[in-house]
Amino acid sequence: MLISPAYAQGAGGGGGDMFVQLLPLLLIFVVFWFFLIRPQQKKAKEHREMVAAVRRGDQVVTGGGLMGKVTKVIDDNTVQVEVAENVRVRVIRSTLTDVMSKGAPAPAAEKKDDKKGDDDGDGDGKSEGGGRKSLFSFGGKK
Repeated sequence: MLISPAYAQGAGGGGGDMFVQLLPLLLIFVVFWFFLIRPQQKKAKEHREMVAAVRRGDQVVTGGGLMGKVTKVIDDNTVQVEVAENVRVRVIRSTLTDVMSKGAPAPAAEKKDDKKGDDDGDGDGKSEGGGRKSLFSFGGKK
């Protein structure tokens, strides 16, 4: 016969081989931890803190893309958001994606006589529409 039979070698110690085989898996886990898992956990923690700190007067963006102003904190999970003038919706806090600007807390009792003067914030002393101006109105009549 021209071809000699091949015999399997006896199994060696293999103690160092086990570590060498697990090293790439361990390295992949470390890379995933530092580049994917850890930053995602940090971002989720920041979002939880941001949502927990929402208070009346803050401008917020919901998960659906609605922008509004928080008018009332109902409970730990729900806030009331004004999306247009006299249009208020209840929103679950966890669906808030961003807090655009922090508002000052509203005074305890608002006087009706303070409505006179400059309501539109442009400093000209004129009020647009004669009443309360929505935070999200676009343009104005001049």
